[in-house]
Amino acid sequence: MAHAPQPRLNTRATDRAAGVLLGAAVGDALGVPYEFKATLREDQQPRMIGGGLGPYKPGEYSDDTQMQVCIARVAAGGADLRTPEALDAIATNFQGWLSGGASDVGSQTRTVLGAAGRAPGAPGTAMLDAARLFTTANERSAGNGSLMRTGIVALAHLGDAAEMAEAATAVSALTHPDPDCADACVLWCSGIRTAVLHGTFDGVRAGLDLLPAERRGVWARRLDEAEANPPHHFANNGWVVHALQAAWSAITRTAVPELSPAEGRFPAQHFGLALEAAVRAGTDTDTVAAIAGALLGARWGCSGIPLAWQRAVHGWPGLTGADLVRLAVRTARGGSDDAQGWPSAPRMAVGDHRSFAIPHPHDAGVVLGNLALAQGVEPVPVEAVVSLCRTGTDPILPGADVEHVRVWLVDSQGANANLHYVLDQAARQVLRLRQECKRVLLHCFAGQSRTPAVAAIYSHLATGTDSKTALNDLRQVLISGWHLEAHPEMHDAVHELTTGRAGGDQQASPGVAAPDPTTAGPAPAHRTPPRERNRAHAEQRQEELDLGPDE
Repeated sequence: MAHAPQPRLNTRATDRAAGVLLGAAVGDALGVPYEFKATLREDQQPRMIGGGLGPYKPGEYSDDTQMQVCIARVAAGGADLRTPEALDAIATNFQGWLSGGASDVGSQTRTVLGAAGRAPGAPGTAMLDAARLFTTANERSAGNGSLMRTGIVALAHLGDAAEMAEAATAVSALTHPDPDCADACVLWCSGIRTAVLHGTFDGVRAGLDLLPAERRGVWARRLDEAEANPPHHFANNGWVVHALQAAWSAITRTAVPELSPAEGRFPAQHFGLALEAAVRAGTDTDTVAAIAGALLGARWGCSGIPLAWQRAVHGWPGLTGADLVRLAVRTARGGSDDAQGWPSAPRMAVGDHRSFAIPHPHDAGVVLGNLALAQGVEPVPVEAVVSLCRTGTDPILPGADVEHVRVWLVDSQGANANLHYVLDQAARQVLRLRQECKRVLLHCFAGQSRTPAVAAIYSHLATGTDSKTALNDLRQVLISGWHLEAHPEMHDAVHELTTGRAGGDQQASPGVAAPDPTTAGPAPAHRTPPRERNRAHAEQRQEELDLGPDE
């Protein structure tokens, strides 16, 4: 069968693709502690404190993401997930997962995998047959176990919607062939595909056209019901229909904050607020939040996911947030890296740039540098590194034991969908690390634009220095080069984050350090009518969190 080639993604779409698997894992880990426990109230914030049915460590994801990783390891090689070869590989990975690290396995999934493991023949065929037998013999076979892992399927088939729907149905059928399960996976994959390619949530409803004609009306009514009721209304969310409705309700009924940089309001905060709403649905909290997280990550991108959640998330088989980003990006790129070898290269090329290390003019505990310094062999006396550019898979500062914060920030005009949010978060990570008495290396590729931008915002947060003064002082010490003014969007964002207007010098109050993701999360916004297009003001305290993926 013909496999449509993957479209060429620009930097923003690549950011959004990078957010799919990471977003699912973050939602999963956020929901883990509350699975089948008392439903959280609106004034209670979910936290990545671990525990749950695992029990899990803080930030550890569960079977929802573990099974999606099994699919991603096939998809990241560029496979057409509809083919028998790909389905065999996925089935084999599922069996390896079940025997070598699975936790909190759904009863239907365990039964199907167990039966398939005892059957002869190709792994994929054996699993499909076992799933069909289970579905025929059980009236309640429409669980949420395939919807929770479906996001990566959308990334593998960005080039053709009909092909994507076939793949979603085929991968679902390995364990959950019920028509409701297939339909739910098709709708959610459609939502993720459109979010990655176009940056909207419109794809879920557009996916109705991909369903059998006789089933479109019932699903349209189900989506209407989700938009009209809060997530906890769909309490039977072990059923795939309620799971999708709870996730869709959390996304569409959570207001998107208006951009107000000086007041700490950013549209990308919708990611965290909607995930919290998904967890408050109760019952199967990790699964509902994982489902929501995949679509939210596709819409807001890796750069829209709070850094603390990115830093904290991890899970089987020993993966971090950066590893999840790598699997997602390679899948979206049809199994390949870019011309520079990213995201798989151990180290990124630095060209003819010489390394440099310059103390921040307002805090000698912050070292300003470039990628050549961060990847070099010379020791740098720091305990933490904040990277504002792509880095390789090798540890940063080879041989040193340092905390590494990776920030998705692109040094190109118009390439950052969440520019203010990312700059603000990065600066607050420097502030947090300094408040923990860690010396920090702050760097980008050349150290000439992104580095001074974040350094200036840090100056404002730490000392109250106005942005104009901070930038002037930084320009005096960064004698190796200065290119921030070549990026007026980023230059203006520095001022807007500290004064509320481009180029101004009005001083805002110094900020505070970010809380740890295991003890705090985004504060709830005021609720407004459904759907992103309302974009009503959503007042909240700033939630600034910590570490994450490759750029």
